[in-house]
Amino acid sequence: MNELIIKGQMAKMASEFLVTAREEEKNRALIAMAEAVYENSDYILKVNEEDIALARQNGLSEGFIERLTLNPLRINAIAKGMTQVAELPDPVGTYISRDKRPNGLEIEKVRVPLGVIGIIYESRPNVTADAAALCLKSGNACILRGGKEALGTNLALVNIMQEALVKEGFPKGCINLVEDTSRETATALMRLNEYLDVIIPRGGAGLIRAVMENATVPAIETGTGNCHVYVDKYADLAMARDIVINAKTSRPSVCNAEEKLLVHSEIAERFLPAMISALHEEGVEVMGDERVCQISSGAKMATEEDWGEEYLSLKIAIKVVDSVDQAIAHINKYGTRHSEAIITENIQASQKFLKEVDAAAVYVNASTRFTDGFEFGFGAEIGISTQKIHARGPMGLTELTTSKYLIKGSGQIRR
Repeated sequence: MNELIIKGQMAKMASEFLVTAREEEKNRALIAMAEAVYENSDYILKVNEEDIALARQNGLSEGFIERLTLNPLRINAIAKGMTQVAELPDPVGTYISRDKRPNGLEIEKVRVPLGVIGIIYESRPNVTADAAALCLKSGNACILRGGKEALGTNLALVNIMQEALVKEGFPKGCINLVEDTSRETATALMRLNEYLDVIIPRGGAGLIRAVMENATVPAIETGTGNCHVYVDKYADLAMARDIVINAKTSRPSVCNAEEKLLVHSEIAERFLPAMISALHEEGVEVMGDERVCQISSGAKMATEEDWGEEYLSLKIAIKVVDSVDQAIAHINKYGTRHSEAIITENIQASQKFLKEVDAAAVYVNASTRFTDGFEFGFGAEIGISTQKIHARGPMGLTELTTSKYLIKGSGQIRR
């Protein structure tokens, strides 16, 4: 019996247990998991160092290694995230609607767990803990398949969390990690319909495309982030500068980082020279359209490919536009429906942008870096959904549930 079947059976049995688990029991388990991760942080960091050394030996990029890396602050954030999930209201069993029909039938719609959730992700070990915590609180068992580069770290985290769960009376199968990181096993997981109720990819464009094209299990598409900041002609330029720098440089390897900057033509000559210099000071490589390159020698000529690329690095492409309509059209053509921002003091421009930009999260006068489950008050997150069915934006507890109708009668029959 291969690994996937064993893990699938364990997860299915655990999901049946979780349906009966009370909120206070799940909260105790989550707090125990958080404490165990924190208490074993030295061991986790040691294993993570081994993963990082192997990644460097294999010539992986610094952006990739940054996503793989854990440190004491990130370990603390992982533990804190699980504690915060424990403090959040449990969506399971909450009423979505209640109605009494003329024939006396009482129809209630309540939230219930999805069941068994598969998550395929790449190099971020924090996803292992975030996914496990969110799935447990929402009453779901999970089967996790991380990248081979983080296998040691992921195994350490899962073993620690499983041990804490068992001590709290929960089955080990609530959290499962696929240790075979081959592409063939990943594809088989995408087709594990007998045990999985849904599969969620979290990673780069290639991974997401592979899941959406190969999965027979229902999939929730989480998106790449070709995110834009548009600086309108009515923008506070000092505010715009700070937001652009934050959105691009605070953590360039994540999906909510800014990749493109659009600037209104009426303020371009005033704004861009200092903006490009500030980006250079932060180590950002600047690409630009013809008008940007005419305004500043600090920009290299962008190609058509640049406008659709998610850099995930200290690189940005800048375009001059003549109106908010042109900015919206460019974003809707090249964006990935993730996070987009306008910087403006004009209410009409901001309302138009909010209404017409097609994205999961649309901002006025704020950094795109806030598209995050923690920042939205969800605790951890399972990913950022860019699709329009079931879930969109940061996926917290509520997005990991579905609904069930409960109908109570007193002998009614249909004629």
